[in-house]
Amino acid sequence: MKRTASAVWHGDLKKGHGALATKSGVLKNTPYSFVNRFENEPGTNPEELLAAAHAGCFTMALTAELGRAGFTPTRMATQATVSLEQVDGQWTVTAVHLENEAWVPGIASDQFQSIAAGAKAGCPVSRLFRAAITLAARLEPS
Repeated sequence: MKRTASAVWHGDLKKGHGALATKSGVLKNTPYSFVNRFENEPGTNPEELLAAAHAGCFTMALTAELGRAGFTPTRMATQATVSLEQVDGQWTVTAVHLENEAWVPGIASDQFQSIAAGAKAGCPVSRLFRAAITLAARLEPS
C-alpha cells in the first residue's frame, strides 16, 4: 500500500509560498509558507501534518489493541505534539508527545496502560518516530 502527497513551492524560503495536496483530495492546494511553519501564522505546516498523522494512527492502533483484548472504547481522543528545534544549526524534529484520553468501560487502569504502551510501539507512524516519542495515556471514568 502506498499513499501519495505532493508539495509545490514558489519563491525563496522566507517570502515564498507553497501548496500541499494529497491524492485523495483531502488536501488540495492547501497553502503553507515560512510564516506558517516558523512564525506561528495561521495555516498548516509539515510538522502539524505529522502530528495529525500520528494522532490518527495511534488512536486507531489503540482501538485495535483494545478490541483484541475484548474492550470497546466509547470515546478516544489523542493529541500529538511534534517538537521542531534547532540542533547543531539545523531544524530537527526532536520529539513527539502523544496525549490520549480514553473512555473504556470495564478495563483496569494497569491493563489500559499496558495496552496503550503496546499501541504506541506498534503504530506504523510511531515506528517511524520511534526514538522521539513519549506518551501520557489517561483512562477516563466510563
